[in-house]
Amino acid sequence: MAEGGAVRRAEAGGPAAYWEPGNQILWRYRENAGESVHICRPVTVVRDDADLLAVWMAPGTECVRPVLADGSPVHGEPLESRYTKPRAVRRGRWTGTGVLKLARPGEAWSVWLFWEQGWHFKNWYVNLEAPLTRWAGGVDSEDHFLDISVHPDRSWHWLDEDEFAMAQRAGLMDAQLASRVREAGWSAVEVIRAWGAPFSDGWQHWRPDPSWPVPVLPDDWDRTPAHVSS
Repeated sequence: MAEGGAVRRAEAGGPAAYWEPGNQILWRYRENAGESVHICRPVTVVRDDADLLAVWMAPGTECVRPVLADGSPVHGEPLESRYTKPRAVRRGRWTGTGVLKLARPGEAWSVWLFWEQGWHFKNWYVNLEAPLTRWAGGVDSEDHFLDISVHPDRSWHWLDEDEFAMAQRAGLMDAQLASRVREAGWSAVEVIRAWGAPFSDGWQHWRPDPSWPVPVLPDDWDRTPAHVSS
């Protein structure tokens, strides 16, 4: 495990190799396929190999999130102007229970697991996004607005379809990308209906190592990596 909560960096001259369980990395989202990072979450690696990256975001983790330029919450803004008003970023603590995030290489979504207090499993959450790119300090993606909620009884439903539509009207996503995102969503639905991995893998019974410290958000959380790979 990285000492003192520091994010593990790979050897100079290349992207990150597989991380070890307990290593601390950054899980970030960039805006509109650009270089600007607007979401950054320090996480602890649970598993990392050719098939899966699994990370744990602990309760109380300091993160970076987008806000409106006046500091008010983005989701408090009416949908019609939510994506056109100027924005900023702000540091803040993750106040919910912890989140386990699972991503398979090259896949255009990740699957997040949520629990209620006392480790009562709540649901899986399919976050449609660009396939993760790896760099020395973590992984980057771009959120695609549309999501899917999957419940313990295996039922599911689309989430944020209104935001998905508004992002297109605001020019944040063209028709071609929107079509690819919806196609990726239906691919995820096929996995859900077949109850394939990771839904069938029992991750809802996983628990974090109690010795893991909460990762620290570094001052250079928005640095641009010199070497990036898929």
